[in-house]
Amino acid sequence: MQVSNIPIDYKPRTSLLSGKTILVTGAGDGIGRSAALNYAKYGASVLLLGRTGSKLEAVYDEIENAGGSKPGIIEMDLATAPEDMYTSLAASLGEEFSCLDGILHNAALLGDRRPIESAGYANWQDVMQVNVNAQFLLTQHFLPLLQQAPTASIIFTSSTVGRIGKAYWGAYAVSKFATEGFMQVLASELENTSKIRVNSLNPRATNTAMRRAAYPGENPTTNPAPQDIMPAYLFLMEDDSAGITGKAFDAR
Repeated sequence: MQVSNIPIDYKPRTSLLSGKTILVTGAGDGIGRSAALNYAKYGASVLLLGRTGSKLEAVYDEIENAGGSKPGIIEMDLATAPEDMYTSLAASLGEEFSCLDGILHNAALLGDRRPIESAGYANWQDVMQVNVNAQFLLTQHFLPLLQQAPTASIIFTSSTVGRIGKAYWGAYAVSKFATEGFMQVLASELENTSKIRVNSLNPRATNTAMRRAAYPGENPTTNPAPQDIMPAYLFLMEDDSAGITGKAFDAR
């Protein structure tokens, strides 16, 4: 798989996302939180989707206190939400917004790190539900709103272990391989029929709760903070990346 990087001289412009409405999943913590704050900082109206209301409310307050557009809060557990909840959510947002300009699929479960031979089926299902099935349902139900935007961007969050298989990463690695495949198929379907671009982005080693859980013996301060990798998230969401689709990116 050929991996791309954002332009080395890229510097985000003030208000580069002005007037755009962007949905961020897993927006209450880590990379999702930083992305939501940055999208708002650069002018977007952000829809914060996550399972923990208190965390979403904290991000909401940060955005408002910084002078950003009033965000929306969508408290939703992707591990258990039935399909009709996605249908209702898309219909509700369709009544409130004329279009959706972007989706950052960031929410994910790490699951158990163990050999395939001893992997538990229930845990496997949970990881696939959040990391693959929920992305499918959100994308499918929001495509009509994305189609209404002048240009739109879908960013799927990938991983190094979703590009090169690694022992003991089990369901998480398999889900990220599926994510890369989903991105490629969707990008191919939309490339000549819409103005929606679809790419994957691997944040690589970043100081997040998931990284600390996966590598408990690692000094977390040796990895960049989520804020440090935000230029890649801004570039792929803003119009300078129009026409770039079906690519696998690294954040740094």
